Amino acid sequence: MPLSSLLLLLFAVFSSAGGQIMLKHGMKGAAAAAGEHGGSVALRAATSPWVVVGLVIFAVSALAWMSTLAKVPLSIAYPFNALGYLLIVLAGATVLHERTSMWTWGGSLLVVVGLVTVMAGQQR
Repeated sequence: MPLSSLLLLLFAVFSSAGGQIMLKHGMKGAAAAAGEHGGSVALRAATSPWVVVGLVIFAVSALAWMSTLAKVPLSIAYPFNALGYLLIVLAGATVLHERTSMWTWGGSLLVVVGLVTVMAGQQR
């Protein structure tokens, strides 16, 4: 895989994960504000900078993903979504301070092993 395609693929995965973390943070705040002050969670979310920026970043990641699919076989590109899963688990635990179990970390490790296995098979 050319370096430019790999970088585009990694950008798509990282930006998608970043957008998801921003959306989670924004929705958590919107739900708390709606519970505390009343009103609609959807309206609070629509006016949350975290949600709006998260949606924009997620949209950019979707465009990057579509560009990636035009250049990289799906059998190579799609396993990289596993990297996004790992990034979200890591960010959830460190940035959002969500609790994670040993099962979550064990499963995440298996996902990474799967990604490495797929990529090693492509190097032949």
